[in-house]
Amino acid sequence: MLLIAPSILAADHLNLERDVARMVDAGCDWLHVDVMDAHFVPNLSFSPKTVRCLRRRFPDLTLDVHLMMDNPGKYIDRFAQEGASGITVHVEIPENAAAVLKHIRELGLRAGISLRPGTPVEALIPLLPLCDLALVMTVEPGFGGQHFMPGMVPKLDAIRQAGFSGLIEADGGLGAGNVPLLCEHGLDVAVMGTALFRAENPKDLIDSLKRQAS
Repeated sequence: MLLIAPSILAADHLNLERDVARMVDAGCDWLHVDVMDAHFVPNLSFSPKTVRCLRRRFPDLTLDVHLMMDNPGKYIDRFAQEGASGITVHVEIPENAAAVLKHIRELGLRAGISLRPGTPVEALIPLLPLCDLALVMTVEPGFGGQHFMPGMVPKLDAIRQAGFSGLIEADGGLGAGNVPLLCEHGLDVAVMGTALFRAENPKDLIDSLKRQAS
């Protein structure tokens, strides 16, 4: 079953509660929280406090936290304490990614690994046994509203062919025109920003994508 995870990077930050409630009412499955440190990517966004506020307001919502940071290991405990349901880190970090993933699992959270478009999928394969989720970036991480990179689709196939039985997620430029294609290649979780938050009727879009994936 396809899971839909709206990315709050595309929400109106002045009206974040309103926009997230709209996504919940539309039937989203998860909420995707992109945390950027202005070092790993050239942008700055959100904090553990954001996760805390989201958890208090939406206690039953799955909060899918994606740490685009040089040193995510320093913040795993804090994001877990504030209510993250799962935490994804990047294979490219200077830290020991395997140790970070093990720690996420020790805290009882879903552990995820991600990679930039320019990173070969082979870099991620050895870490898959430590993961519950693999996130394929289909744009260069850092900013929302970018165009989907179709050349990333074979990475989904490679991850599944490596024997990974967890969830495969994609993020970047996803919408009605490419999510069905990604589902044909094993997509489980669609992270959608602009396409959902700017949709006139996000429920219709979510329902349509789920029907096509079933």
